[in-house]
Amino acid sequence: MATIFIVFVGIWYATHISGLVSPIILPSPMDTAEEILFVGNNLLTGGYMLGPLWMTLKEVFYAFILATALGFSLGVLVGETTFGERAVMPYLVAIDTMPKVAFAPLFIAWLGFGIESKVALATFIATFPIIVGTAAGLHAADENARMLFKTMGATRWQTLVKMKLPTGMPHFFTGLKIGSVGVMAGAITGEFLGGGKGFGELIRVASTNLDTARVFALIIYLSLIGLAIFMTVVWAQRRFVFWQKSSVMGDH
Repeated sequence: MATIFIVFVGIWYATHISGLVSPIILPSPMDTAEEILFVGNNLLTGGYMLGPLWMTLKEVFYAFILATALGFSLGVLVGETTFGERAVMPYLVAIDTMPKVAFAPLFIAWLGFGIESKVALATFIATFPIIVGTAAGLHAADENARMLFKTMGATRWQTLVKMKLPTGMPHFFTGLKIGSVGVMAGAITGEFLGGGKGFGELIRVASTNLDTARVFALIIYLSLIGLAIFMTVVWAQRRFVFWQKSSVMGDH
């Protein structure tokens, strides 16, 4: 992994000094590193960037909680009921095929320029993978296990709670991992388009000033936050689905 990073930085530096790309478009690794240190120092000392970071973190946290609750509920509805599978799922699929960024102006018109519109957009983007993961998990239950529970006289609720949900947890967490990636993209997109006060606004200002190195530095910090969210979900999967030996990305 370190070798790949060194090679990447080497190619980046060679491209920069070759003059093939303008420094406005591609800053040098040194300039970007200086900006990374500047942003980090600003955050650690309680500078003006700390408030925007806290705002973005709140948007992402609220959206991820809402997306998890909505995705799980709708996933159970779709995966466990005929009504959900036949009547609700087609509409969910149709909505998911639409370009979600195009909904940003609508959320802003409906909810205003505050945190609500950013949370709504991020939730909207992150919910569908969780729905699919939950529904797929409920359908993944072994048919022999279903018949055994039915033979033992288990109710539909008992079968769901004691057999289907535990069996489907790996799929549910796969949806969560995909959603954890989308929720950050949704929050930052909302900040770009809706006059937000988070990190997205800092990126927009830096981009307007052609300070590409600052943009790169801010994006790197956002990537670290997104990675932390993703790895938290991975940790939760290993904690609650302890019987499964899985890779970080997969569920098999």
